Amino acid sequence: MTSLGVTQPGLGPQLYREHTNASRRHEGGLSHFAELVQSISNQDAEARYKAEEADNRLPTDDSPPSSQFQGAEGKTIISWEPNDKENPYNWPKWRKNLILVTTMMTVVNSTMGSALPSMAIPYMMKEWGVTSEIQSVLPISTYLMGYVFGPIVWGPLSEHIGRRNLSVGCFMIFMIWTLACALAPNWPAMLVFRYFVGVCASAPIAVVTGQLADIYNDTVTRGRAMSWFMVTTIFGPLLAPIISGFCSTSIGWRWSFWIGLMFAGLTLILALFLPETYAPVLLTRRAAKIRKADPKAQVYAAAELEPHDIKQLVTRVLTRPIRMILTELIVTATCLYLSLVYAIFYMSFQAFPIIFQDVYGLSPGITGLCYLPIGIGAILALPVFFSYDHILLDAQARGAPWSKQEEYRRVPLATLGGPLFVISLFWLGWSARSDVSFVVPMLAGIPFGAGFMLIFMALLNYITDAYEIFAASANAAASSCRSVFAVVLPLATTPMFARLGINGACSLLGGLSLVMCVIPFIFIWKGEVIRSRSKFCIALRERKLEMERKAEEQQRRRERAAASRGILDDKETI
Repeated sequence: MTSLGVTQPGLGPQLYREHTNASRRHEGGLSHFAELVQSISNQDAEARYKAEEADNRLPTDDSPPSSQFQGAEGKTIISWEPNDKENPYNWPKWRKNLILVTTMMTVVNSTMGSALPSMAIPYMMKEWGVTSEIQSVLPISTYLMGYVFGPIVWGPLSEHIGRRNLSVGCFMIFMIWTLACALAPNWPAMLVFRYFVGVCASAPIAVVTGQLADIYNDTVTRGRAMSWFMVTTIFGPLLAPIISGFCSTSIGWRWSFWIGLMFAGLTLILALFLPETYAPVLLTRRAAKIRKADPKAQVYAAAELEPHDIKQLVTRVLTRPIRMILTELIVTATCLYLSLVYAIFYMSFQAFPIIFQDVYGLSPGITGLCYLPIGIGAILALPVFFSYDHILLDAQARGAPWSKQEEYRRVPLATLGGPLFVISLFWLGWSARSDVSFVVPMLAGIPFGAGFMLIFMALLNYITDAYEIFAASANAAASSCRSVFAVVLPLATTPMFARLGINGACSLLGGLSLVMCVIPFIFIWKGEVIRSRSKFCIALRERKLEMERKAEEQQRRRERAAASRGILDDKETI
């Protein structure tokens, strides 16, 4: 019999060898997994830029094998001509603006739906006899659970089948589930309906950034369009408490959903005219039209000749956002920061009633109006964004070294937004007292909204510019991550405010935000180094540089051909 404190002779080395072998197997498994993920990412980037090259008719000295483009031999692959009117980059300004306005409207519906029952929840619980305090957050949390899972599918799927049909289809189903909420017979049914509304409502959040990248080639114009889009994302949740607050106390809480459905119906009129913006889908349609006119024509788009099997869909397309979260430090850090900020925003839908109804005795409708300063702050962020744009453009015109660094294009806005957001939380927490007018804590919403907006505009633009053709997937990763936080943290809002008090709870959130606000500063300091070590960014950059080189080569060939034609014409004239 061996005591626990004594090792049998020769057993120590054996245990050490077994432990070492197990460690090596574990490290080998992790290494193999990392290599597998990186291999998929490299193939993903390679395939997407190959298709991009073909779409833009670039000369290929490394033509893909027939296994990648099935049966490509003897077939003509169409692409965009120079200044092609059907290329979304070349669409007229009015059409691009109409797309921007339509996408903004769909996003307002999506985000407004998230908080639509916020002030109606007590009346819903009273009608159905629900007494559990913890369940009061579920109508919003179940909706946001849809935000978790929806973008993981919608974002990459839009890069596979196109934007338009997916967006319109999801929006119409979103309206059906909103109708179901208005007619919900009981509490469990309401929670199930809210989840499915959230899944469909998450489509614009994941897809719109890709649509803007489709139509705006210039980063400055795209950034400004993104800023308007981001402002609309915050106005939806701010309008919702006002609607539900006044409806619940007068015509009934169900009218909150009926009004939301009416607004969605108006938006659908615009959405039905939304054109497809995804270049591979547009080229596929052009090729199909040519084949229909001439059945003998062997004309195809590059996207048609790519393999479209279920393995590719699962391993490359649907895992793309998850791979970005796991392997891309920029995406991971951005997701963490945005998740905290977003969760605090949704915690306010439990915190504001505690502050403005319990402390100041305001009605639900007036409490809903207390969200308006957040909207004012969000609007004030726009001139800051545009002013920085002008500063950056002037610096680039002067050739200032700092203006050439990717991180200085958008990230400095977050270095301003982060401290503003922190200040607003301490302001709200320490001014919310019965001996201080409710206007004082309400005005904390201005730096809150401005900080929130600047953080989101800066970091979402940053990952959109950094990941370009995978912008929808990068934003889907960010959307899913922040929605997880927005589901979980609001569950702790009421207990946290009860235990710590208003000032203690807001101070805790302010302290966490203070820690996170160093992330943009780290991006400016070390962002270039981080990107240089990111294998995903390296693969994207290499393929992009190669594509640009081929585009320049093609342009030189066109110029030489035009010059030679001019010489021949002169000789014929002589």
